[in-house]
Amino acid sequence: MRRSGFVLAALLFLGTDASAQSLNESAKAMVGSWEFSNADRDKICIVTFKAERATSGYRVEFDPKCIEQFPLVRDVAGWNYPDNDLLHLVDAQGKSLIDFSEVETGMFEAPTQGLGVLFLQNAADAAPPPIPLDQVAGDWALMRGAGKPLCTITLSTTAADDGFALLLKPGCDPAIVRLNFARWRLDRDELMIAPARGNSWRFEQSDANSWSRVPASANPYVLVRQ
Repeated sequence: MRRSGFVLAALLFLGTDASAQSLNESAKAMVGSWEFSNADRDKICIVTFKAERATSGYRVEFDPKCIEQFPLVRDVAGWNYPDNDLLHLVDAQGKSLIDFSEVETGMFEAPTQGLGVLFLQNAADAAPPPIPLDQVAGDWALMRGAGKPLCTITLSTTAADDGFALLLKPGCDPAIVRLNFARWRLDRDELMIAPARGNSWRFEQSDANSWSRVPASANPYVLVRQ
């Protein structure tokens, strides 16, 4: 009996080891934690790919936030990544629910019905989450260096063309009025305000209450929260 128990334990150990060893090189590179997000990255969570066998493919774990933001993942029971193929997230019957293709090293995307394009990227390499609109919308004073305000600008959340409406309050410097800024948007980690003609002005966040125009200059334009 003791000998049979030992043999069974050894077989189970070897089976687990063989499961991990059976991963191809592409699949081995997936083992670990990845950022799972939508295209705008306003929905972000963590998925962890395991090397252990599951009912379908290999084990996969989503943090609770994933289930709240992407209900489809409730049905995901495993993953597999055959050589020269797509990365599949599958249900308990082995049916593929989400198919990711690698678009660049460490970055995968999956057009998914009802959810748009979903993305996977290595959690260690992922950029910080985008700044929420409600942290930027509101009144800002446009200043030149430490001088007095040239204009008070309202960044609204009303959609306008490819961004949001921007309003100039009365009393603005004539030079700013002539530029006729009318809309704004966030581009990754930069705030852009667009004049009627010419290129948008780009600002980088200095702190929670100020943004400085880039490229940097000796006497830069600055937006200061009001």
